[in-house]
Amino acid sequence: MSTHRAATPSLAVVNARIWTGDRSRPWADAVAIDGERISMVGSSAEVRKATTSATNVIDARGMMMVPGFIDAHIHFLIGGFGLSSVQLRDAATPAEFVKRIADYAKTLPAGAWIRNGDWDHERWGGELPRREWIDSVTRKNPVWVNRLDGHMALANTAALRAAGVDASTRDVAGGTIVRDESGAPTGILKDNAQALVDGAVPKPTAAEEDRALDAAMRFVASKGVTSVHHMGTWEDLAVFDRANQAGRLRTRIYAAVPIDTWERLRDTVAARGRGDHWLRFGALKGFVDGSLGSHTAAMLEPYTDAPNDKGLFVNTPEDLYRWTSAADGDGLHLIVHAIGDHAIRTQLDIYERVARENGPRDRRFRIEHAQHVAPSDIPRFGSLDVMASMQPYHAIDDGRWAERLIGHERAKTTYPVRSLLNAGARVAFGSDWFVAPPTPLDGIYAAVTRRTLDDANPDGWHPDQKIGIEDALRGYTTGSAYASFEENDKGTISRGKLADLVMIDRDLTAIAPEAIREARIMMTVAGGQVVYSNE
Repeated sequence: MSTHRAATPSLAVVNARIWTGDRSRPWADAVAIDGERISMVGSSAEVRKATTSATNVIDARGMMMVPGFIDAHIHFLIGGFGLSSVQLRDAATPAEFVKRIADYAKTLPAGAWIRNGDWDHERWGGELPRREWIDSVTRKNPVWVNRLDGHMALANTAALRAAGVDASTRDVAGGTIVRDESGAPTGILKDNAQALVDGAVPKPTAAEEDRALDAAMRFVASKGVTSVHHMGTWEDLAVFDRANQAGRLRTRIYAAVPIDTWERLRDTVAARGRGDHWLRFGALKGFVDGSLGSHTAAMLEPYTDAPNDKGLFVNTPEDLYRWTSAADGDGLHLIVHAIGDHAIRTQLDIYERVARENGPRDRRFRIEHAQHVAPSDIPRFGSLDVMASMQPYHAIDDGRWAERLIGHERAKTTYPVRSLLNAGARVAFGSDWFVAPPTPLDGIYAAVTRRTLDDANPDGWHPDQKIGIEDALRGYTTGSAYASFEENDKGTISRGKLADLVMIDRDLTAIAPEAIREARIMMTVAGGQVVYSNE
């Protein structure tokens, strides 16, 4: 019996259907919290005996409770900023795309930039937008709106002019300036080329950053997320640091910074340690390639719909090896984006070489996305002890169109979660928000059903890669806790662990998989405090 009598529990939940995530005791029906930690996991009768009049006792009325969801891959501040920007994700036609930008521009003062957007050209058949579409409705505002994967964006003429980008601008290594027949930019810039316009965008104020963080924290709390692994910059870390020092964090953050700044991170860790239970650092984020939807994922063979195109490398293998080796030698955590099968193989090779050269230690190397894996590379995740940090929602989103780009055969091992688990690989789940919604229930639904968003695959897109509900829950709890070296503090509902909990209105293990997307988050607790309640 995993119980411990607390002097005065501050919060108790009784009459719940608790999936603990603890294999030694997977189910319970009550939990007590003392301050920030769980003090008791047991029966309702046992927990009630430990309470006093000072305890806030919540009757779950049979609803499900699980460990707080951990989103292992997120762009937290961009997501927060995007909540108040133009919304283009579900624009289904070019006309709707233009109208939404036009309507939003009318709400802004002259000179204000229009950002974010998260458009998806696959919704209207795959034609890339052009600056001419929006120039006439945005004459007073520079526009720089990204595709939902973040690997390409559209600039209007005003934004290109502000950035000094024109027909004479040279191409960028690891990126693409899409040009028309005359050589002039169409407004679409891919991967590293996006930096040309990024540099012209005004920096947000500290107040704007703080508001974006607060919005992001409120939003993910409503989705049951209590911790995130943020992929970002040193500037982002400064925003989180400011909030943590002020006691404002309500979401736990594991913050990664760019891989080529490993020396700065090494020195920061030496001076400050790796943070606390609200804000931790020590991780480096790198990129091998781009994305499938932008045709910049690095593939071993050409794209099916573009026989002369194999994608691109955002960084050279030589640089990636040099950074990985040096950072690993200093005990830092490597987290590297690789989407195409060529990119994934390249980073697996680098990890294997570095581990051999630097010697044994607990590294927890991660490959982010691990989307299009060559079949022969799947067993290497397990044998090399490389974590696959995946986003299940991408499978039911990209599955609408991916086979047009890479064909049926390669798609068989696209998002191969079941195969990776069978190979003994550790898997962590996340959303990639802003790219996809930061909603673990949607991700669980996607992992369990693989039913694409267009409902064209009712039995699942490549259904042999479906996984069970408990495996999906572990991806968002124990798997993601392990992926940040925090399995001793979070990931299960166990005595002594941080009191991060989520209540769901139905038992996900007892309903049809297709009904998971209808479930609702009823309450989110972080550090023993109720940070969201669905009244």
